Amino acid sequence: MERTSVYEQFVMLLEQHSGGRIQNGFTVALSGGVDSVVLLHLCHTYINQHRGIPLKAVYVNHGLSDSAMQWQRFCEQLCHTLSVEFSAVTVTLCPKPRVSLEAMAREARYRALDEHALPDSAILLGQHADDQVETFFIRLKRGSGLQGLGAMRFSTQLQSGRHCLRPLLNVERSDIEAFAKTFSLAHIEDESNQSDVFDRNFLRNHVLPLLKTRFKGFVPSVLRSISLLQAQQALVDEISYGDLTRCTEHQCLLVTQLNTLSALRQNNVVRAWLAQKHVDMPSKKQLAQIIQQSLNARPDAQVNIQLAQGSIKLYQGKLYWVTKDQVPLPVVSDLKLTQPVRIADGRQLIVCEGKGVRRPLCAETVSLKFGCLSEHIKPLGKPGHNSVKHWLKDLKVPTWERTRVPLIFYNETLVAAVGYFVNETYASEQGIYWKEVNANE
Repeated sequence: MERTSVYEQFVMLLEQHSGGRIQNGFTVALSGGVDSVVLLHLCHTYINQHRGIPLKAVYVNHGLSDSAMQWQRFCEQLCHTLSVEFSAVTVTLCPKPRVSLEAMAREARYRALDEHALPDSAILLGQHADDQVETFFIRLKRGSGLQGLGAMRFSTQLQSGRHCLRPLLNVERSDIEAFAKTFSLAHIEDESNQSDVFDRNFLRNHVLPLLKTRFKGFVPSVLRSISLLQAQQALVDEISYGDLTRCTEHQCLLVTQLNTLSALRQNNVVRAWLAQKHVDMPSKKQLAQIIQQSLNARPDAQVNIQLAQGSIKLYQGKLYWVTKDQVPLPVVSDLKLTQPVRIADGRQLIVCEGKGVRRPLCAETVSLKFGCLSEHIKPLGKPGHNSVKHWLKDLKVPTWERTRVPLIFYNETLVAAVGYFVNETYASEQGIYWKEVNANE
């Protein structure tokens, strides 16, 4: 690959996968290694050709190396030379049972990058083609399925909604190193990369060089296979999310609908449902347990399947996801009808026109509250006044969900329980209603 094609490949992937968000700017994850240094220089060249695009670099100090502060100073000096905004973030890793140090460091790194990135910017990562091949072999060693063998995507989205882009994912390490050498780009060497204790380093230092020597064009061939696997996964996702739509009601899975699908599609629906909630995928054994207990439970059974981040509960023929240690949700005062409302647990409410409640009067303040179960209301079409707790129980809403139902107030009057009922006095055929959507939509 000619050195100019590194930049051309970078630009092509950047513009192809940025989704039109380029003007919001870039935040480069800068470690000081050759891949991130080259990425920063490519970004610097790009913004010089496209004025007005902001650029920032963030160095995340995990404290895992004695050289970490030396690397931080190198990155800071590099950004000063290029007149690029720079932040250094120190993170503390808290050991977790059955979670590797590498996984903890990665999680802390993404969280720090997200918190310190430019507002609305995409995070750019320096992972390249050799990293992609290494990831494929690590997943293969673990016995991963289609999703895992698809390795890294050019574009992924964090739970916050921020996008991460990997514009060097089709560029081989040798081309990146040649680019750095041609333009005399100084960079650091992480001494831990030579340790074969880590599987990735063993592959990088011994296995992949042998394969590349033996088989011409080995890396591009593996990349083609990964691309095919990703395309197959996209097709599976399309089918799964179609099934999920038919099996979902108020973010719950309907067991009767789930039971109409084949075993393979049942598995895919449960995985898709949990993925929407950013839950780590259950093991094959756990997934079988979820399906078996859900479909075979008696109507009055109390199914509760524990996973690492929470539990799956069965109630009245519906599967619910309940996170660990749910905290009380705060009041949101003075809601604006023209703006989405983000709830602390990640949900989002939007206002739609149609059958619901009348619009608020000028003297009425709109607020969002939770847990007001003793508040009395007469829902449209229901007999008499009673408490929110009574009506939610009547609608078969499980006990743990009742305090999470969004309640809309006009001044001190409850006018709607989002997704369930509206106050008869405030009802309107041509009014407004609040709809719960995924926060990333």
